[in-house]
Amino acid sequence: MTPSAGSVDTAMANGTPVTVRGSNTSPVGSKDLSPSVRERTVTVPPHPLGIKPAGNAYTSNQNLRSSLGAFAALIDELIIQVLEFLDAPSLLRIGATCKALFAFASFEELWKSLSIESAQPSSATWQGTWRSTYLQSNASQTSRVCCTNLFSDVLHRPFFCANVPIVPYTANIPPENAIIRLPNLTPAEFSAGWTDKPFILTEPVRDWPVYKHWSTEALLEKYGHVTFRAEAVNWPLRDYVQYMQKNTDESPLYLFDRAFVEKMGLAVGKAEGGEYWAPECFGEDLFSVLGDQRPDSRWLIVGPERSGSTFHKDPNATSAWNAVLRGFKYWIMFPTSPSYPPPPGVFVSEDQSEVTSPLSIAEWLLGFHAEARQTRGCLEGICGEGEVLHVPSGWWHLVVNLAPSIAITQNFIPRRHLPATLAFLKDKPEQVSGFPIGIKDPFTTFVHRLQQEHPDILEEALAQMEPRQEGKKRKWDEVVNGNGEGPVESSFSFKFGMEDDDDVP
Repeated sequence: MTPSAGSVDTAMANGTPVTVRGSNTSPVGSKDLSPSVRERTVTVPPHPLGIKPAGNAYTSNQNLRSSLGAFAALIDELIIQVLEFLDAPSLLRIGATCKALFAFASFEELWKSLSIESAQPSSATWQGTWRSTYLQSNASQTSRVCCTNLFSDVLHRPFFCANVPIVPYTANIPPENAIIRLPNLTPAEFSAGWTDKPFILTEPVRDWPVYKHWSTEALLEKYGHVTFRAEAVNWPLRDYVQYMQKNTDESPLYLFDRAFVEKMGLAVGKAEGGEYWAPECFGEDLFSVLGDQRPDSRWLIVGPERSGSTFHKDPNATSAWNAVLRGFKYWIMFPTSPSYPPPPGVFVSEDQSEVTSPLSIAEWLLGFHAEARQTRGCLEGICGEGEVLHVPSGWWHLVVNLAPSIAITQNFIPRRHLPATLAFLKDKPEQVSGFPIGIKDPFTTFVHRLQQEHPDILEEALAQMEPRQEGKKRKWDEVVNGNGEGPVESSFSFKFGMEDDDDVP
């Protein structure tokens, strides 16, 4: 499948390079995006082992699959699943039996799992790929076996997705889709008209000391030895930066650390002379009444180009702000309501506890971006250095780094969204996340603290919850008993999710 933006000069079907040119028109709101990021020509090279997409087998006289022996009876996905049970020596041995099995046994995700399970590269030097890092072999020691007659989407597509340019998808944002950009807002303006709308502010972050002083080099110098969380691994920052600067992953690991303030010894708050503070327009975060019992709320985010997050909603029905200190982030967002479906390519389980979407951001862009831009409610924007984006409670969002980036994000509850958070804590306790282990009943704990510190706000929020709960009951009664205009003429049985209209975390 070819990108929907930019131009494709050569076909990928036969394994030849694909050249995609960035648009001459910079993305809306990205006038500060450097030319190297905004517009460039990038060639997607052939697979290093010569593997081609499966469709090419129909025009080839040879197919290395014939050398797989008993494995030839399995589809490619099952072959990979079988190999997942092997340790590193076994993978090397089976890979030495034939070219086709060498290609399967060299699949990067297999070696990534082995490396993470063995805590590498914390105990090793990053060598550019997971296989080379696990084996501690440099480029000159890495075998290059020609597999030009092996045709496999399972093996080829991750490589293609890891190399297809992301930038063309961020170009030519339709004006009606553009996230609004503002210099700043007052707390009164935000509360009166902006709590349910995404927007980008261009001024508040520029006063932060971390914006003025942080860079990858500066962080390495001061915190290179400090261990941070990067998805499934805990690595010293110096090891993560080695990985960040030289990796070939389809979905690069994203440093996303919730304890960075404590680990880095940062002061937070403008009055406290801190290194950063929440933009004043967002007002008081009502979760702050919980003190050290509040759920996780702030994260340091560091990642290479192409890293990011697939579609999700923020936890516990909270809102969020995301401030970019270095780099550029592309956002695509969709509102949630009974009249809006999930974003294209996103599927929600019946109980709304699980979300399924393409495995990587590039895969989603290839398959669904064009449709998404035409979908009602779609908003897009690029948040650059010194800017902060507001994510309202309940909004679906995907974000991808267009360049190596450093950011700080924080979740919060504005007053207008307190009823939604209370309803989520009360009605979906199995989906509540981030609270300390000792908090057994987050809803009751939160209500108790609000009663002590903000009784009037709590009373108002609980009163707003009552019509919502009554609306759910009426909907259920209408479905079971009819619409109230006449008797139900037939009986039936079905499964019905009573919380279909609620936000998915």
